[in-house]
Amino acid sequence: MEETKKFYSQRAITIATFFGGPLAAGYLIKKNYEALSEPDIAKRSHIIGITSTIILFGGLYSLPEKIIDNIPNTIIPILYSAVIYLIVEKLQGADLKKHQESDGEFYSGWKAAGIGTISMLIIVVGILLMSLIDTGLSNSQSDFNSESYSQEAAKFIENEKKALAVFKEINIKNSEFLFNDINFIITIWKENKLIVQKLNSFENLPEKIQDRNKLLLKYCDLRIQHSELVLKGTSEETKKYEDEIQKIIEETAEILNDINQNIRSTISNQ
Repeated sequence: MEETKKFYSQRAITIATFFGGPLAAGYLIKKNYEALSEPDIAKRSHIIGITSTIILFGGLYSLPEKIIDNIPNTIIPILYSAVIYLIVEKLQGADLKKHQESDGEFYSGWKAAGIGTISMLIIVVGILLMSLIDTGLSNSQSDFNSESYSQEAAKFIENEKKALAVFKEINIKNSEFLFNDINFIITIWKENKLIVQKLNSFENLPEKIQDRNKLLLKYCDLRIQHSELVLKGTSEETKKYEDEIQKIIEETAEILNDINQNIRSTISNQ
């Protein structure tokens, strides 16, 4: 008996792209091509997604600070999500429509959002690694002990990597593992919040880094709220928290954009 094919819908790919960038889009388009038995195109799609992410963020870092500061936080995600929507329509639109008309199965929006979250975490780690470079540069302008600060900040990044690893496992595990995994993730982000509070206690902390730490605290709070709502929705077997979860993810994306701009601004002023 032929295995039932499942796809990610055009809408699901677009939503995941808004949160996880081209990285998420490339992965989901790849999975669709695998379902269409086109492994070579699937592999190329994934590579293009990774490359596009690097080019996107590299391009943003190369833009003058004045230009970036005048761009609303959600504009860039909306633009590349719209581009991905059109690309999916051109490349896979006919196949997805045919699959829908034949009552074929699609993966849930939650699964796509989860992949978007994983992609977002990968981007977070990259952004925070940039912040360590920035921290080293900041030492030349004050008595701020950047070496000790960087060592503590590295713990935050390691925790983000742990959260990323757990999210990847959740994507392939059965639901019975979900509660322990999410509770572990909540513990990680609560620990990260304590790390940021400790970072704030450093003497002669540059103003830009103080501002970034405030953003990181908001980031931790949003991650905790998101995970707690997912846990609550799962335990109650309800979708009534979906709108609230969606709002939190959007706020998280904005905070990450603010952190990215903060790092760019600090590096460009060195």
